[in-house]
Amino acid sequence: MNERTLAKLEFDKILGQLADRCVSAMGRERAEQLRPSTRLWQVQEGLAETTEAKEILRLQPNVPLSGIFDIRSSVRQAAIGGIVEPTALLQIASTLRTSRQLRTFLLGDGEKEGLLAALAESLGVYREIEKAVEQCIGPDGEVLDDASPELYRLRRLMRTIQSRVREKLDAIVRNSDTQKYLQDALVTQRGDRYVVPVRSEYRQHIPGIIHDQSASGATVFIEPMAVVELNNEWKRHEAAERTEVMRILQQLSAQVAQQGDDILVSLDVLSRLDFIFAKGKLSAAYDGGEPAINRQGRMYIRLGRHPLIKGKVVPITVELGGDFDTMVITGPNTGGKTVTLKTVGLLTLMAQAGLHVPAEHGTEMAIFERVFVDIGDEQSIEQSLSTFSSHMTNIVTILQEVAPSSLVLLDELGAGTDPVEGAGLAQAIMEYLQQRGAKTIATTHYSELKAFAYAHERVENASVEFDVETLSPTYRLLIGRPGRSNAFEIAQRLGLGRPIIERARALQSQEDRDIATMIEQLDTTQAQAEQERESAERLHEEAEQLRRTLEAREKALREKESALLAKAREEAYSLVRAAKEEAETIVRSLKEALAQAPSRDVLAKAENERNRLRRRQSEIGGERLQSTVPEAGLSSVRIGQTVFVPRLNQKGTVQTLPNAQGELQIQAGILKLTVRLQELQAAKEDKKRTGQTEYAAMASNKARDMSRELDFRGTTVDEGLELVAKYLDDAYLAGISPVYLIHGKGTGVLRTAIRNYLQKHAYVKHFRNGDASEGGLGVTVVEIKN
Repeated sequence: MNERTLAKLEFDKILGQLADRCVSAMGRERAEQLRPSTRLWQVQEGLAETTEAKEILRLQPNVPLSGIFDIRSSVRQAAIGGIVEPTALLQIASTLRTSRQLRTFLLGDGEKEGLLAALAESLGVYREIEKAVEQCIGPDGEVLDDASPELYRLRRLMRTIQSRVREKLDAIVRNSDTQKYLQDALVTQRGDRYVVPVRSEYRQHIPGIIHDQSASGATVFIEPMAVVELNNEWKRHEAAERTEVMRILQQLSAQVAQQGDDILVSLDVLSRLDFIFAKGKLSAAYDGGEPAINRQGRMYIRLGRHPLIKGKVVPITVELGGDFDTMVITGPNTGGKTVTLKTVGLLTLMAQAGLHVPAEHGTEMAIFERVFVDIGDEQSIEQSLSTFSSHMTNIVTILQEVAPSSLVLLDELGAGTDPVEGAGLAQAIMEYLQQRGAKTIATTHYSELKAFAYAHERVENASVEFDVETLSPTYRLLIGRPGRSNAFEIAQRLGLGRPIIERARALQSQEDRDIATMIEQLDTTQAQAEQERESAERLHEEAEQLRRTLEAREKALREKESALLAKAREEAYSLVRAAKEEAETIVRSLKEALAQAPSRDVLAKAENERNRLRRRQSEIGGERLQSTVPEAGLSSVRIGQTVFVPRLNQKGTVQTLPNAQGELQIQAGILKLTVRLQELQAAKEDKKRTGQTEYAAMASNKARDMSRELDFRGTTVDEGLELVAKYLDDAYLAGISPVYLIHGKGTGVLRTAIRNYLQKHAYVKHFRNGDASEGGLGVTVVEIKN
């Protein structure tokens, strides 16, 4: 992109607003140097990181970016063995602290993904340097007394000497014998030496060293001999203190130099993150969004707004490169034609620079290798160029460099010369651009170009709407409708007489009248089509709303059905479990009674118990789930055949064939039972276990259908515990083990609560972390007791 195009489309103002949202000088540098890219991956990455930054700012506006300084020169100075000044060391420490805080902010517990998290991985943590600088350098840039034991000792001695000097001088100043020789009763300094002001004529009365005198010569500043040695001692300690301070700064500088290369890498990443978050802030300010990107020259701007226009902006919808490659925009002056061109051009540059565009969702932008513009008055007095000449000079350059991957924006094409010649020239230029495969948008007043758009494929008319009633533009862009000058209508509304207007119409050529009539008819047809389209959209929206309502109702019914089924299943489990326990108790008591005294009384008791069990099973039979219905009975048997009676959970041998009522006798142990043929099932090997009931069959089915995994990521602790408790009951009843509880890694709160619960659970044999193939710390593998 040449700088002239960027300047014409005011891209520099966008960069200025972007730079204002950076918090560091290096971030501002990046913003000011930003240029549109023609590489697809680079554009997509720039847009994606802007989207990510905007989302982070929406959720957590206080991004820790303050405290970044341009410390490049200080780090390089330390790297070559130089001593870094205290204030520069404070800036280094502040920048390194920001690096650490921003890394923690973006990475959190280390599980975050995304472009910004990947950048944050490159931010270094330099706690030792931070701590060392904080201990040695005060907030005002002074080296602290506690920076070293030696420095503390020297400064303590200096303060003691200083106190003694002042005491001696104060004694001289307060002495009534010497006060008369002093100009003022005070102690001052000259050249880091403590002195007293003495009248010039009495200087011989105060023995000492003269360090200065006043401008008038009336006062001399004398260091009394009584404090000379103390001042000398203070100066010696001062020199030692400077040496110690330099040693401390040298040591701190060496620590910076040791990690200088890494610090510069972190600094570069910090400046880039500052720049990226500035893009996010700019997107929020523009209410922008990430457009889709393609390399096919296809553009669809949905309700786009020029970002630099203040106040209320009428959004425009523009498409190009789909059904047509060239658009001719006509309409009155001040109607918004030029703004449309600038909006298309500027939004194209912004998207290719990785910036969000102020347009609605569904916007798609193309990547153009070059964007050419001819907008505005190019008249140059110095070069003796008229408006037409300057436009032609620019257009000649465009035609020489244009390519299929170019976007060309031409304002008032062919204007500034004879209308007939200008219209022909404009049409020829557009034909050439179309032949070269460029995507072109041109504004014009020539009616001939409206007819040109109708006569050529992949060329489309468009216009900016004008309200004849209010004599003002609406700034809406209407694609597919050529613009009208509306000169006659405007003149009539302003009071021009009808005879004059009719005479003006008559003076038009037949071709012009035909074109005007065609445009008027097209306007009427377009308006009707627009009304029908809006009506269809309303009907579609109503149908869509009805569909959403029905889906919501259906979802609610499904949820209610699931809840009822779950409740029924729980009740069935309880009933079957009770039946099993009661049946086992009856069978056990019968066996004990028969073993002790196989008499008629016992047989009668057995029959009574059997009938009671039948009644109990009949009571709960109607409440069982369909999944627990027993298999169909036998249609025929033979004598001696082993059969199974599900309601008694007993096997027996057929003694007689069925009678007319379908009843037969079987021998079940020492009992002879009369049963109906349809009650019998073929004996199977899996029914050998004594005491197995329909509950066991249901548990077997459950084990076959039940998943070994329970995924409850995203739940609260209470919700997760409730789900795990139910799941472990089901797993225990189904007899499956191991099972996998998927709780995710997160902050670890849910994982800790679940494992505390498992330690006390009666069904849990033991549990462990999942291995790498099983999900690691995000999964707990549980062994269930038999």
